[in-house]
Amino acid sequence: MNSGDQKIAVIGGCGHVGLPLGIVFANLGFSTTLIDINQDSVDLVNSGRMPFMEDGSDEALNAALKSGNLIASTDLIEISKHDILIVTIGTPVDNHQSPVPRVFLDFIDSIWAYLHPGQLIVLRSTVFPGTSNWVADKLSQIGVDVAFCPERIVQGKALVELQTLPQIVSGSSPEAVRRAEELFKTMTPQIVHASMREAEFAKLFLNAYRYIQFAVTNEFFMLSNNAGVDYDQVRRVMTEGYERAAGFPKAGLAAGPCLLKDTQQLLAFGQNNFHIGNSAILVNEGLALYLIEAASKLVKLEVSTVGILGMAFKANNDDIRSSLSYRVRKMLQMRALKVLSSDPFVSNDETLVKIDELLNESDIIIICTPHDEYKTINFQGKIVVDVWNIQNRGLLI
Repeated sequence: MNSGDQKIAVIGGCGHVGLPLGIVFANLGFSTTLIDINQDSVDLVNSGRMPFMEDGSDEALNAALKSGNLIASTDLIEISKHDILIVTIGTPVDNHQSPVPRVFLDFIDSIWAYLHPGQLIVLRSTVFPGTSNWVADKLSQIGVDVAFCPERIVQGKALVELQTLPQIVSGSSPEAVRRAEELFKTMTPQIVHASMREAEFAKLFLNAYRYIQFAVTNEFFMLSNNAGVDYDQVRRVMTEGYERAAGFPKAGLAAGPCLLKDTQQLLAFGQNNFHIGNSAILVNEGLALYLIEAASKLVKLEVSTVGILGMAFKANNDDIRSSLSYRVRKMLQMRALKVLSSDPFVSNDETLVKIDELLNESDIIIICTPHDEYKTINFQGKIVVDVWNIQNRGLLI
């Protein structure tokens, strides 16, 4: 495919999935429009500033803008001007932890007037099983092809991984598969073919598997800690020089916008018969409670100020979506005299305080996110609860 022959619109284009993808395509020479309903994010991107942290993105964004291949817009009419529409909307989970596939019915209705025969829609985010085929059946009425090509990037490493990881390609027709394959071959060296249902499950299973892995290590951690044994030492003994244990994760709060949500989608799809997924949710969500109980054994919470270090869901990042740090904070606010929280990367939470204030005022500190700068911090003799063991303190309590 000649990049100059096709115009790409990325819907949800200023988000964590759409923006890195749009930047890469623009820098490959494609005329790329990022369509997003968030005017502030659109304005930031058009001014050459990223709305969130992503390694190497500032330089890549400005190169794409300078080339003239990238622009962001809130105007849905832009959809009608493009040959390929990449949709980064996924199936959300509601307040009752149930998937909401209807979001795609509402989405298709909202863009219907801008669609025309010959367009290709590429679904990019996680969807409830069967959604891709439903969308394809709906859009076949007007001659629009559908492909499902899920992203599998690690947040923060998107610009590298988009161009190195194999890309799963599935589609509603041979023509949809051909066009999607040609598109992604310009970006990544390997294409993996699947049916749309296979691709949907592959994406969900991968995220659920990672979530289950974290649950296993977190349950081991709690068993070990309850027995008075340093879990990090046990983990070292398990993995050192032993190839079959390579990659065994450390214990820690397992959160973020994908892993729990996708496990919940499989639980709903299986009509609550995804037993190992349900157990993983209980373990990973329960670890937040475990940390609070650990703190309660070290200080009298009702007369203590508790400091929480790290509110982002992962280290060295600013993303607070589905962060368990906020669950810890909410529960502590019902038990502790006062709760302070701090994060060096998060800028969209006005309740956060400077780290010096937190260190000075706190009676006990809980490290919820293992940012690198916490590895060398002087805790001034304060009591620290650290599931990540980033300063090699040994036992949690």
